[in-house]
Amino acid sequence: MKRYLILLLLSFHGLWAQVQFEARVSKNTLGLNERLQVDFFMNIDGDNFNEPSFDGFRVVGGPMQQVSQSWINGRSSFEKVYTYYLLPNQKGSLIIKQATIEYNGRVYKTSPVKINVTAAIEQPKDPNDTSVSADTNLYLVADISKTNPYVNEPITVVYKLYFSYNIGIRNFKELSKPKYNDFWSQNIDVKQLVLEEGMFKGEKFRYVVLRKTVLYPQKSGKLTIEPLSLDIDVELPTNRRNIFGQMQIKQDSKRVSAGAKTISVKALPEAGKPADFSGAVGRFDFKVTPSKTELKNGESLDLVVSVAGKGNLKLFTLPKPVVPNALEMYDAVHNEQVNTPLSGMVGKISDSYTIIPQYKGDYPIKPMQFSYFDLNSGSYKTISSKEIIVKVLDGPTATNATAPNSGVQKNQVVANEQFKYVKLETKLEPIAQNDFFGSKLFYGLLLIPFGLLPIIVLAKKKKEAIDGDVVGNRIKRNNRLAKKYLSEAKKQINNKEPFYVALEKAMHNFLKAKLHIETSEMSKDNIKEILLSKNANSEAVNEFIALTENCEIARYAPSSSATIQKDYEKAVSIISDLEKQLS
Repeated sequence: MKRYLILLLLSFHGLWAQVQFEARVSKNTLGLNERLQVDFFMNIDGDNFNEPSFDGFRVVGGPMQQVSQSWINGRSSFEKVYTYYLLPNQKGSLIIKQATIEYNGRVYKTSPVKINVTAAIEQPKDPNDTSVSADTNLYLVADISKTNPYVNEPITVVYKLYFSYNIGIRNFKELSKPKYNDFWSQNIDVKQLVLEEGMFKGEKFRYVVLRKTVLYPQKSGKLTIEPLSLDIDVELPTNRRNIFGQMQIKQDSKRVSAGAKTISVKALPEAGKPADFSGAVGRFDFKVTPSKTELKNGESLDLVVSVAGKGNLKLFTLPKPVVPNALEMYDAVHNEQVNTPLSGMVGKISDSYTIIPQYKGDYPIKPMQFSYFDLNSGSYKTISSKEIIVKVLDGPTATNATAPNSGVQKNQVVANEQFKYVKLETKLEPIAQNDFFGSKLFYGLLLIPFGLLPIIVLAKKKKEAIDGDVVGNRIKRNNRLAKKYLSEAKKQINNKEPFYVALEKAMHNFLKAKLHIETSEMSKDNIKEILLSKNANSEAVNEFIALTENCEIARYAPSSSATIQKDYEKAVSIISDLEKQLS
């Protein structure tokens, strides 16, 4: 009876005993390259154990389960432990979240555990620890071409992974990407990892090039390149051998970092800096090229301002031409043909301006200058273009008030075919046998000039009326430009930015032709009011204005070829509808 009473009391004691379920960690602060052991301990045999997600960590071992039960002095004890080994993926404060179990119909949870992860630390060199042996056999190196460049001088960073012949590499993963604050950067694609051999720290190593980057510093001073860090799965030799005497290989992981690099950037010298210097650094050639210099009334020319060579081509602006008031110049279409190899940018950039003359005459386009800093000589260089004379052969004549810069002199006399020299020699011919005077041919030829005279007068008056109709000529030019730019947009349908520039110009010139307005009058409200007053459909007007506003945004926003094709078709449809409604 006494024995059964003791067992009953022990049973009640087990029921009344407090349930213990908690998470225990090997350390609360560890380096980025250290492992963390996490034990989920319970003093009861719980069911349905659910591990946490381990956000910010990578599980490199576990779960491993251990159960122990004992009787001491008549008292029983029970322990169950789930063990995990973790590697942190990032620095900072990380949380190991709650794990859960079920016991007697109730759910028990562990308390969250806060872990502070610091930068990688130097570990003790234990010769029996195979994970430490990788320290002297595995290196990540950032080779920098120059550590004291000028502002906007290109430098290269090549990341190489060196590893000795004693270890093997199975896989690697980027933990942190390098950051290039205050640099313009361009990655060079490494299409395939190629195993090479080379000397490192006086020994022969194998290595692979992982990443290549071209950098252009954008300000002077000490700039820091944040490091590239990798988590690498390695194969390391052990002190054990198999039954055939072969050394056994152990798989492990190793974290390596290229380390932060400091670049001391020199400012460009102030002495001798030209007033028009816009930040170009390198070696360049500068040209200003007109498509033609002689035009008829209503024709246009393209003026191309271009810079070619080697340097920071994408990081400066081209000078803008200055033209007389009688030449109408439209916004530039920018074009870049630039490659970026490891040595830096090379190629050509250009701005193309469409210029349309308003009046007859000769018009000068002033010489242009382009300045750059030459890295070879360490000095500034300036290139000047020649003056360009645009000759407009016909069209309305400008007055001094309308075209002050036209280049037409006040009392200029233009020679033409009406004034000829008197012939100094006489050429006599024999008189025909048949008398020409009084013949039918004589009277016919005599009357022909009188019949042609009214036709000539009418044709001349009509031409003068056409030439004098400046507004009408401008409408015709705008119509032609709208068709020209709509055609250009179709050609550039695979190039987003040129497409939307041409499409926007086509729609603007369509409005100029139909509404008889200038660019300065093209406000959203003004366009809408004029179109509606001309009985245009309100839906078509709203679609036209929305598409015009979208052209500027779409140049820089991501867009697919399907979206560009849809915008082109919409523009053609809207212009066609408005053409019918406004005619």
